[in-house]
Amino acid sequence: MAVYFFEEPEHAARYQKYRPSTPSQLQEFILNYLQAKKEKPFSLAVDIGCGSGQSTRGLASHFDKVVGIDLSEAQIEEARKMDGPDNVSYRQGVAEEMKFEDGSVDLVTVGAAAHWFDMEKFMKELARILKPHGCVALYCYEVPHLLGYDHCSDHPTQIVQDLFTILKPYETEVNSIVWNEYKEVFDAITFPDKERAEDIYVKLKKSISWFIRYLNSSVLYQSYQKEDPENAKASLEKVEQRLLNALGVSSETVVEFSMKYFCVLASKPE
Repeated sequence: MAVYFFEEPEHAARYQKYRPSTPSQLQEFILNYLQAKKEKPFSLAVDIGCGSGQSTRGLASHFDKVVGIDLSEAQIEEARKMDGPDNVSYRQGVAEEMKFEDGSVDLVTVGAAAHWFDMEKFMKELARILKPHGCVALYCYEVPHLLGYDHCSDHPTQIVQDLFTILKPYETEVNSIVWNEYKEVFDAITFPDKERAEDIYVKLKKSISWFIRYLNSSVLYQSYQKEDPENAKASLEKVEQRLLNALGVSSETVVEFSMKYFCVLASKPE
């Protein structure tokens, strides 16, 4: 995890507020995988790259203890501000060097963060801390897609794509791993028992203003904003106005989005 974002408190707070929580159907999918590979009881789950803890808190009812880990102290502070179960805790750390005993962890989850990892070192650490048949789930998602507006002359998908064309100079190898739906991550998993789930679709209802702030919280946009704040602001405002004009709605109008998730799953051998 040599490179990381979300270090600044303002960005961490924005990320906590506007990034989607892990959907229940994806969490259920991961837990079903764990139950198929390993017998209960499940004592410890670790959520790496936990950010502000959206995904970490959702694991609490299934494990005796859940620990969220993030490199960013600002993100950890945001996580600690949120009310949560007593068996959930957070600490600063990195994926490649986790301070857990050998063979002590049942499940490791990583939401929208594995593309930052040194996968070779991460796999060695997983092999050390996971119990026999313990599991790892690495997942991410695509940009939300507006539903029900395919008739618009100025298509919502194209409007968003135009923004990402502007942001293209800020793309890195890390971004390509996400665009490729974690194919490189899957190849880097050294456990022989592994699989990919590529088509997990989740619907959510949010306002247009939420979607704009979601785009604002992205790493690519934040990089653009740091380098050229005036044009970055103008570009995002243009996207918002084009969407409002195309859809014929206001900023606070709630619309339906679809989000595509993809997930890499693996189980440690005996």
